Amino acid sequence: MVTNEKAIIALCGRVGKLLLENGAETGRVEGTVEYIGRAAGLAVSCHATMTALFVDADFDTATHLVKVRTKDFDLRKVDAINTLSRRFVAGRIDWATLESGVADVERQRVDYTWPQKILGAGLVSVAPMLLFQATWGDLALAFWVGIAGYLAAQLTGRHTSTPYIAVGVGGLTIGFLATTLALAGAGASADNIVISALMPLVPGVAITNSLRELIAKHTISGLVRAVDAVMVAGAIGAGVVVGNALAHGLLGGVL
Repeated sequence: MVTNEKAIIALCGRVGKLLLENGAETGRVEGTVEYIGRAAGLAVSCHATMTALFVDADFDTATHLVKVRTKDFDLRKVDAINTLSRRFVAGRIDWATLESGVADVERQRVDYTWPQKILGAGLVSVAPMLLFQATWGDLALAFWVGIAGYLAAQLTGRHTSTPYIAVGVGGLTIGFLATTLALAGAGASADNIVISALMPLVPGVAITNSLRELIAKHTISGLVRAVDAVMVAGAIGAGVVVGNALAHGLLGGVL
């Protein structure tokens, strides 16, 4: 294989890895990689799983393997890669520009500020209360309890790499605070507060992608994503139950 062909496959592997790591479904990853390869003049095949990406040229037996470690999703990177690939396939940018753009996306470390994250968590926590037609007091409590649960999950995640512990702690915090507020008479419905405040922790992207994978007949990846989402939901639920029990055990006889 000539150097140019190796460079095409290597870049296709980098593109696929970026997409998988940041929340794209496997069908989108495989399609994008193959479109880029064909547009570059090399017919490539791609097979993506949740932990690895395989790219090879149709006429060659060598396969390029890229290991993938999923982490926090950043859909902005997925959008950036999709934009670059579409422009390249349409002939609006050349190979060098595509390669440079992919490198820029790899180096990109854009994050929201803490005030933005906190405000976003609070607003997301308030939205379900509108469906419940809850009292204004419960709506305000859901805002602050949701923020507390989100912060607990984020701070825990910074100190442990064990999966599902962070969201479990977030659920515990929410369950404890919501039950305590209800026992104290400040909240009208602990259940409504809990359901609303949990929204920042719910694995919405994982659930959505798992359904899209299953509908597209990518059964293995869809099941993997679905199991991961169920594990996250189970950890959150277990945390809420423990928090509720703690609140009743510590304060049930006092308040």
